[in-house]
Amino acid sequence: MPEPFDLSSPPFNRLNGQQAKLLTSSLDVAYFRRGDVIIDKEQANESLYVVIKGRVQEIHPETKEVQAQYIKDDLFNAKALIKGHAHHRYRAVEDTLCYVLPKRVFMTLHRENTAFSDYFSTSFSQRKRLMEKAQQQQNLAEFILTEVDESNIQPIQTIAHSTSIHDVTRMLRRHRQDCALVALETGESEVGIITRTNLLHALVEDEKALTDPVGDIATSPVIGVEIGEYLFNVMILMTRDRVKRVRVTKDGETVGMLDMTQVLSLFSTHSHVLTLQINRAHTIEELALAANNQQQLVATLTNNGIHTPFVMELISAVNEQIIEKAFQLTMPEAFQSKCCLFVMGSEGRGEQILKTDQDNGLVLADDTHWPDIEHYMDRFSEVLNRLGYPPCKGGVMVNNPRWVKSQSEWKSTISALCKISDERSLMDLAIIADSKAVAGNKALLDPVMQRLRETLSGNMLALNTFVRPCLAFRVPLTLFGSLKTEKEGLDIKKGGIFPLVHGIRTLALEKGLTETNTFERLTALTACNALDEETASNLAEALKLFVKTRLQQQLDSESHGSNQLDVSRLSRSERDLLRDCLSVVKRFKERLASHYQVRD
Repeated sequence: MPEPFDLSSPPFNRLNGQQAKLLTSSLDVAYFRRGDVIIDKEQANESLYVVIKGRVQEIHPETKEVQAQYIKDDLFNAKALIKGHAHHRYRAVEDTLCYVLPKRVFMTLHRENTAFSDYFSTSFSQRKRLMEKAQQQQNLAEFILTEVDESNIQPIQTIAHSTSIHDVTRMLRRHRQDCALVALETGESEVGIITRTNLLHALVEDEKALTDPVGDIATSPVIGVEIGEYLFNVMILMTRDRVKRVRVTKDGETVGMLDMTQVLSLFSTHSHVLTLQINRAHTIEELALAANNQQQLVATLTNNGIHTPFVMELISAVNEQIIEKAFQLTMPEAFQSKCCLFVMGSEGRGEQILKTDQDNGLVLADDTHWPDIEHYMDRFSEVLNRLGYPPCKGGVMVNNPRWVKSQSEWKSTISALCKISDERSLMDLAIIADSKAVAGNKALLDPVMQRLRETLSGNMLALNTFVRPCLAFRVPLTLFGSLKTEKEGLDIKKGGIFPLVHGIRTLALEKGLTETNTFERLTALTACNALDEETASNLAEALKLFVKTRLQQQLDSESHGSNQLDVSRLSRSERDLLRDCLSVVKRFKERLASHYQVRD
């Protein structure tokens, strides 16, 4: 006998108790031999099917192309029931066992339960947002258990009661702090707190003198918490007592201060701690310690439901800070204003999450004479390797002289690459097209990028070759069944991410857009009517899903460089969304082939 029907997965988790009872009491089980046609095109069928075991292919009857495959827990034929007939043929390619739900029961549930019907009638992007919202609520409990420790508190001064208002004001300014503790004379262990606002009010409203003791205007008592307390409890304490700051103690002794703004920022992300470590680094060793914490930040954000575009943007900013700091620590100060370090690829687009290979280049001011530049470029590449950015297998790095040129040489190179207009030259242009300045004199890159846009804007002949790489890989909709054995994976980069990103990049270059981030390019393409809003939205949601799904499996398996998805680890709803997203990419590729008149 099959296992009990799973009512915990979408869309069946949206049914109330009575509806769930109706569903389970109406289920039957059907067995299909390998090769059996379960539903044929245009057939008026009478059942919804949920796979218990085996594999079913959805096939276009004319072209014989496999549209999708269904494995354990996948449901199929819902759209055909709603529309009245099937557009494709469904065939068992293995001996298959299915739950069978009569059409009359399915349509009753569809009619009576809006949340259930929305699952089948809304677009995949809407379903994805609903799933992400549920995930955020589920993970909130884990996220609020962050503890107060030395890494997330601020230092604070404790001053004597008799210190003058004038001296305290200068001290706060010198230490760039907005508050201090005051040792009160009323008791050995009693402290008050003084803020810049207190000082201002004392001088202006109370007409205190600059020589008056600060202890007279300090506020007490001061709310305190011990190291190890949960930040969530600290936030509740601040809200309940209507205070903006709390004193942090360890065994009764002051060790720091927390303010409300800081607590709220800690709940949104731990990135500010990492940023402080980067900014304070004075050696490569100190910078490496900060860089090593980056993966933990990614895992924390991802596991707690933070939206993928936000994670991309945040980690991109952190990466830029790490690379810029490495540049400052490595390069001679005299030359830092005469060159521009730029990054390319996913890092240049602001879409890198986990560290990937180095992809960088250097623009030199035309009048720069730097005899030992190769030594410093080699050293810089070695430093990035130490920080967790491995060398680029294709040699797209500053230790390769091919990627270090003067501004004039870069502009000439771009013009020459476009004139050659073969696939390799245009792929070099594609790499450069996603460039972003991160260190040095960033303005040096602008004329280079302007030359690239001017050269390719509206150049349909060059773009015909430029777009071809994204049309070369088949969308992997037909690989789901084989992945169940876990002997191979679905290459989401070749089958989904690359064709989507490169296709959007091609359209952006055609229109001469300045944006490099894929999401920003989609917005700009919509604004200039190159894409309709629905297509742009679907492409954006598809990219988010691809990146998020890959990242989750990379973090779980620690295979940080892998683009292979193990589809058997995905839930039914996740597989449904993945299939929808890949279908979006497939339609987009067909549109690109037609637009650029690519006939292979």
